[in-house]
Amino acid sequence: MSEEQPQDQPVFSIEKIYLKDLSLEIPNAPQVFLEREAPQLDVQLHTEGMPVDEGLFESLLTVTVTAKLNEKTMFLVEAVQAGVFQLRNIPEDQVAPVMGITCPNILFPYAREVVSDVVTRAGFPPVLLNPVNFETLYEQQQTDQQESATATH
Repeated sequence: MSEEQPQDQPVFSIEKIYLKDLSLEIPNAPQVFLEREAPQLDVQLHTEGMPVDEGLFESLLTVTVTAKLNEKTMFLVEAVQAGVFQLRNIPEDQVAPVMGITCPNILFPYAREVVSDVVTRAGFPPVLLNPVNFETLYEQQQTDQQESATATH
């Protein structure tokens, strides 16, 4: 005889992972391919999460990589990796950290692969994004939000 799961057990599951948006720009092609120097890379990350339905949330991880050489843009890639996650019976104060830390940690390897693949297909050496500590990023976002809320009052 199998025991039934208590109805109030916390639930966290991945429902779907998908690429929501992808953009590639090579504004100075084909001359940019004549350059031999390695470009300066600027990597920006942005996370957000929002409810989709009862117990379902969408998490978005936006990765923007800009490669410049002497102020000239070699390429710009923006990928929005997304996932739908089921979160049930999780204390309300834990939902934001799950959406801001756990979900981006799950999405990051997919975004990393997309960025590397599209940069390679564009004719450049692959860009391998370094691992990211989303806990630190989340805490920094919380601090920034608190400071801007305090500054507006």
